[in-house]
Amino acid sequence: IEVDHVTLYRWVQRFTPLLADAARPSRRRVGARWFVDETYVKVAGVWRYVYRAMDEHGQVIDVYVSVRRDILAARRFFTAAISAHGEPDEVVTDRAQALKHVIGELLPAAFHNTWQYANNRLESDHGRLKVRLRPMRGLKTNRTAAVIIRGHAFVQNLRREHYELGINARSRPLRVAAAFDELAQAV
Repeated sequence: IEVDHVTLYRWVQRFTPLLADAARPSRRRVGARWFVDETYVKVAGVWRYVYRAMDEHGQVIDVYVSVRRDILAARRFFTAAISAHGEPDEVVTDRAQALKHVIGELLPAAFHNTWQYANNRLESDHGRLKVRLRPMRGLKTNRTAAVIIRGHAFVQNLRREHYELGINARSRPLRVAAAFDELAQAV
């Protein structure tokens, strides 16, 4: 079957949110230690900030694309992550003032760790995202950026076995394919 790359891109835009929603009930529980950081990507030639959170097991918890890197964006990100996964016991960040303010406001009981090099796990994971985005020749809208970045996190979590999907696969490389077969039946 010959399919144009634009058709594949449209399929990704259409079906990624559906697959992620169908997989949500089989997602493993998020850990109590969250690593939170922001990075940046270009969307239509303009820099956008991507807030990302990961737990101690390497599971990407949540992703949020924002026009600004400020307290309002950090609050929106944390509010969505907390409502979906509950409150963590510890949050590891860099020394960003917006994150510090929001963690003090929304998570007063959580330990806020800002030690040097404590957030290297997530910093190195940003590189995986940017390597995936580089050959795409740019994202055009905020919506497509959010879908693509969330889809990347979803597939990354599938590969790292953070979902109870594809567990009956005969080998590890076939696990992602088996997981998509199970999701296709749900969608």
